[in-house]
Amino acid sequence: MILTDLNPSNGMGANCFLVELGPFKLVIDCGINPKEMGVKAMPELHRLEDHRIDLAIVTHCHLDHLGALPVLLKHVPDVEIAMSVPSQMIFTRMLHNSVNVMKRQREEHYIKEYPLYSHDDIDLLAKQVYPIMFGKTKRLQKEGEELEITLYSSGHVVGAAGIELVYKHRRIFFTGDVLFTQQSILNGAKFPKHPVDTLVMETTRGATEADPYYNRNEEVKSLLECINHTLNGGGSVLIPVFAFGRMQEIMNLVHQARLRGDIPISPVFSSGLGMDLADYIDKITKRTELCTFSTKVIREMRVKPVKNLRPGKRVSMPGLYICSSGMMVQHTPSWRVAASLLPFHENTICFVGYCDPDTQGGKLQQTKPGEKFLFEQLKKDFPLRARVRKFDLSGHANRDELMSFALDREPRSVVLTHGDPDARNWFAEAFANAVTQPKVTIPKSFEPCLV
Repeated sequence: MILTDLNPSNGMGANCFLVELGPFKLVIDCGINPKEMGVKAMPELHRLEDHRIDLAIVTHCHLDHLGALPVLLKHVPDVEIAMSVPSQMIFTRMLHNSVNVMKRQREEHYIKEYPLYSHDDIDLLAKQVYPIMFGKTKRLQKEGEELEITLYSSGHVVGAAGIELVYKHRRIFFTGDVLFTQQSILNGAKFPKHPVDTLVMETTRGATEADPYYNRNEEVKSLLECINHTLNGGGSVLIPVFAFGRMQEIMNLVHQARLRGDIPISPVFSSGLGMDLADYIDKITKRTELCTFSTKVIREMRVKPVKNLRPGKRVSMPGLYICSSGMMVQHTPSWRVAASLLPFHENTICFVGYCDPDTQGGKLQQTKPGEKFLFEQLKKDFPLRARVRKFDLSGHANRDELMSFALDREPRSVVLTHGDPDARNWFAEAFANAVTQPKVTIPKSFEPCLV
């Protein structure tokens, strides 16, 4: 197999691989880098123009894996695109929101090339997308040879998939983004247990030491205790969440806690794309039974929209704010709420997932109590008096879980992807010290790797 990483940053972001197996050529994922803007955020898709792509496969609907898909058609117009059934039900909503964000960023940052695609482009794209059920094998034939493609639930978010390719009795497995632990609305990954020849695996949390005593249920309990303490003390809680997956998970956990009496009945506020996506995930639950989220939780909690906030001023009605985005990107609801909660000691900001150090959320986590925190676009800074807490409810498996999974599959070759250099290097060293030592490859941007 020849694997080429088309992500110019060679890290997490614009995830996109060209995969060549005999006569077959596939593209796996086609995302945008949330830390960049304009063409810098894109994989270099022009490199595909000399290739006849047989199929593009999307592992899941986070924009770092999906967001450049309409641009792929500008370079490879007739390509067919496959994804899981839940992903096929939700991907257009994610992309339409991306167009709206790019239009706003065009005005704010004077990015002439934005938007990179239009709502009409997404509608045309949808005609070339078809779903593959988990566990059902699709076969491609070309030049008298056959390639088998099977998707397996990866547990990361609704519809997320690992991909198994079988060519000439050789098994190749792409983990995609994976979580083995069960969430309240979604089961953990259900990957095949047989050995594989080549494993292409994510490394997101490779640089983070795994706690041998970690228990996700205990982490949820700690989060709820923090919410309970803050609300009973007259303060407000902000939980910045990713719109797809994490918002619905946290909503469900909070609803269950309220029913049990673990946290008080107080106003719940939310805004952003995640509220719209809740309707889609409710439909996925009803049609596929691959998750268990219902918009009933939003109705019963009487969730209100976030409005009438003034930066640096106390909120008029204390409560629980569950808002996108998870990294507190500027101009998002969580960023605006933070500007009202951060200066007051009675409040708490609870992060429940990964925050890039360069984002507003990542910078806030590095700010010491009492220090000024700058809201750049507001051109205002406020002293950090609210409590800032972190809870490990990540949608990614920790590094020990991934190593265990990898070694159990007895791969001849391992390719390390989707991680910062420190994360990939930790896995490379761990494999070098393993009893059985597979060949380890860390791809470089645009350099074909024979694996």
